[in-house]
Amino acid sequence: MPAANTQTNDTPYSDDQLRKAVALFYDGQSAPTITAKGVGIEADAILQVAKQHQVPLCDNAPLVDLLVTLEIGDNIPEALYISIAHIIAFAYEMQGKIPAGFDAPAP
Repeated sequence: MPAANTQTNDTPYSDDQLRKAVALFYDGQSAPTITAKGVGIEADAILQVAKQHQVPLCDNAPLVDLLVTLEIGDNIPEALYISIAHIIAFAYEMQGKIPAGFDAPAP
């Protein structure tokens, strides 16, 4: 589930430096893991693959700025669990999924 930072503002950085993306893998058991990350053209490629496979996207610049500092294969730090849990819950909801062990919400 890629997170994207496509927000621009008045900074001395180039557009390529401002475009960032991070892909996460979550199996429902372990902490989410960084599976891809990139800046500029690499970020565009990550987002393109995600869109092709209908992977939900989340645009949260401050979170992406933190996640892009991690290495591929790293688990999400415990300090970010709540933020990532909200994103995962949103992605599940967008796809009409309910995590194992959870009851469907009342209509």
